[in-house]
Amino acid sequence: MFERTQNLKLSVIKQMELRASKFPDVISLAQGVPSFDTPECVKRRVERAMRDGVTAKYSLSPGLPELRELVEQKLAEENMFYDFEKEIIVTAGSIEGITATIMAITNPGDEIIIPEPTYTSYREVIILAGCTPVFVPLNEEKGWALELEKYEAAITSKTKAIFYCNPNNPTGTIYTEEQLRQLAKLAEKYNLYLISDEVYKDFIFERLAERKKIFSLAEIPELRKRVIRLFSFSKSYAMTGWRVGYLHSDESIVKEILKVHDSLVTCAPVVSQYAAMGALEMAEKDIAHFRREYQKRRDLICARLDKFKNVFEYVQPTSAYYVFPKIIKKDISFGSYDCPDSLSWKFALYLLEKAQVAVVPGVAFGPNGEDHVRMSFGRSEKDINRAMDRLEKLFL
Repeated sequence: MFERTQNLKLSVIKQMELRASKFPDVISLAQGVPSFDTPECVKRRVERAMRDGVTAKYSLSPGLPELRELVEQKLAEENMFYDFEKEIIVTAGSIEGITATIMAITNPGDEIIIPEPTYTSYREVIILAGCTPVFVPLNEEKGWALELEKYEAAITSKTKAIFYCNPNNPTGTIYTEEQLRQLAKLAEKYNLYLISDEVYKDFIFERLAERKKIFSLAEIPELRKRVIRLFSFSKSYAMTGWRVGYLHSDESIVKEILKVHDSLVTCAPVVSQYAAMGALEMAEKDIAHFRREYQKRRDLICARLDKFKNVFEYVQPTSAYYVFPKIIKKDISFGSYDCPDSLSWKFALYLLEKAQVAVVPGVAFGPNGEDHVRMSFGRSEKDINRAMDRLEKLFL
């Protein structure tokens, strides 16, 4: 009984939030939930749809045609050209799209290569599909860079895909166009899929006036039968509770993913699909505001971390809303904690117990994340300052 779930684990992020909930005055820098509310224009779009009586019934399984057409238009603005009728699926958040994708393109026993550290839930989805995650470390000394020779060395006859998030969670770094093009050459050489999770694409902090954009392999027409690209409205539009996103790829791939998507959820929540329409139609100014605020918070948390030179060292994030400091203070007398034998776990629980500050143990993001913790600056400036004040009392 329960054989399928024996190797699955509740996300460490959720585990930390559950532990933190037992502390009445906790400040959480753990879960990546934006401090902002969903934009008013999105709410108004939903209110109109509800008044019109169009939210109570299923949509087509791939999503509302008018929403998919909006997605097609937005993709074209970013140099990606996909047919809304055959190549775009609206999903119940990105994790459902990821699950449907992996279950559609793999068979039990296949391997999926993951650059790490990376988002915690990827491992669980891969295991749920009966596949094996193969972790390949990023180079922290080079700004968490991809090193292509390591990826080629990890490829076997069982490898089916390379799965990465760009910008990266938890490091907040961006893969360069050259790194991604080299990754694509590997995929072509070994006939692999490339799964690209780009949920943080709208939060690029340098040169804001130029609205710097990340490069996506989905922009290359020759790769359209290899690349499956995913996006969620959760982060960019402060819509984590709405559970809506989308994926796109070549028709030949999407029609297979659609079968799994339909089996999992029938369709994305229709009320949330109207919210997504409002976001795409009217919320660009809100994204710009969020991005400016996150850059201020990035600068704030880094300035505060700079005071802890005997405790942490870190690579400054250029995107997303996480910083991933390395723990260099090793002379801490930890208590007896109910956790794995891991420095990052013990350190995170130490901060929770002694300072009532919640962070995520770095090992949650893969073996290369050990000796680190993830801190979210998606929280308010007030929360960031309060958390850092408590850490100063503990360490300085």
